[in-house]
Amino acid sequence: MQAPRIGSVSRRTRVASALVAMTALVLVTGCASNKSNTGTYSPASGSHSVSPGSNLARAEVGKWAKRYDKDRSNRTAILGYSNALSQNGQIEQSLAVLRSGVIAHQKDREIASAYGKILAMNGRFDEALNVLRRAQRPDMPDWKIMSAEAAIYDQTGNHEKARSLYKQALKIAPDDPSLLNNLGLSYLLSNKLPDAEYNLRRAASLPNADSRVRQNLALVLGVQGKFEEAVEVATAELDPRQAQANIAYLRDMMQTRQRG
Repeated sequence: MQAPRIGSVSRRTRVASALVAMTALVLVTGCASNKSNTGTYSPASGSHSVSPGSNLARAEVGKWAKRYDKDRSNRTAILGYSNALSQNGQIEQSLAVLRSGVIAHQKDREIASAYGKILAMNGRFDEALNVLRRAQRPDMPDWKIMSAEAAIYDQTGNHEKARSLYKQALKIAPDDPSLLNNLGLSYLLSNKLPDAEYNLRRAASLPNADSRVRQNLALVLGVQGKFEEAVEVATAELDPRQAQANIAYLRDMMQTRQRG
C-alpha cells in the first residue's frame, strides 16, 4: 500500500522533518515513563533507560564497574558495564570497554553488535557497519545484527535498504515486535503511512511488545488524523499529561501538513 503523494519537494521535506521530530518525541517520552519498557532500543539486551547523571545511573555504573574490574574478560561484565556507562552518558568510556571486549571475544556477536550499535548512536555509521558486517555470519545470520545494520541505513536515509534487511530478519524471527516496530518506523520515515500502520499494528498485537511500540502506533494513527484511536492507544501507555502533550503535538503537525 502506498501513502498519498505529496505535491512539492518542499512539502515532502517539511513532512519528513515532522515525522522525524515526532518519532524522536515519542521515543524519548517512552524511555522516560512507559509502563512496560523491555528495552527494544537499548544497546545491550535486557537493559532499561535511566537519566544520565541520576543516582540510579551512577549506581548502575558503580555496580558494574566492580564486576568488570574483577574480570575484564567476562562477557557479562563487559556488556553490563558498557551499557551502564552509555546510559550515564559516558560514551567514550563505553566505547573503550566494548572495543576491548571485541578484541577479547572476537567471535562474540552480541558484544560486536553492542559495539556497532553504540558507534551508530554517535554518528560513526561507517565504523558501525564494518563492525556489524564482520560479526555477521552468512551461513548462520543473526537477525539482531541484521536489524542493527538496518537501523543504520534508516538513520542515513537509505530506507529501501533498511526495509530489505528488516524483512530478511523477519524470516528468521517472524513474530519479533522490535523488528516489526522498526520496519513500521522505516515506512513512517518514508511517509508510507498505511504500511507503517500495518506493521505497527502487528507489532502492538504481540504479547511481548514493548510499550514504545504502542506509542509509535499512536504516532502513526495521529499523523493520519485518526485522533480518537491515537488518544486511546497513547493514554494506555503514558500518564495523561504526557499523552495529551503528544496528541497536541500530533495535532499541530497535522495542521502544518494541511496548511502546506
